[in-house]
Amino acid sequence: MSEQQQPVFAIEKIYVQDLSLEIPNAPGIFLEREAPQVNLQLNTKNQTIEEGLYEVLLTVTVTAKVKDKIMFLIEAQQAGIFRIRNVSEEEVGPVLGIGCANILFPYLRETVSDTVTRAGFPAVILNPVNFEAIYNQNQTTTEADPSAEKH
Repeated sequence: MSEQQQPVFAIEKIYVQDLSLEIPNAPGIFLEREAPQVNLQLNTKNQTIEEGLYEVLLTVTVTAKVKDKIMFLIEAQQAGIFRIRNVSEEEVGPVLGIGCANILFPYLRETVSDTVTRAGFPAVILNPVNFEAIYNQNQTTTEADPSAEKH
């Protein structure tokens, strides 16, 4: 009987992979006094770099509009490299899709907030996200349609 090795989880690196800011209606948009409508789209994905080493990527697109004019558009990709060893195949997915995403989200929130304020707008603070619910929904979608991409 062989001894089972202890699970290993380590954060190797957290970084901003891509960041884009557009203010297509500057400078006039800065004179608007109306509160913008903010739309948010969030995606997660992961990939194996090598055995036991994974990259998790959170991508957010934040669009703020006043009337029919875009106030600003931010696209940010927050990534992390994680070392995961001695964890069963079935457990790796939830660790990446839930655990690692929860680790990256505060960094993504800070990146977006900092970018918006540096652009001259009031801060946008992203609301907390339930990555467990997103992961479970993606699993259900994948089971219903095997050709669906896993996130």
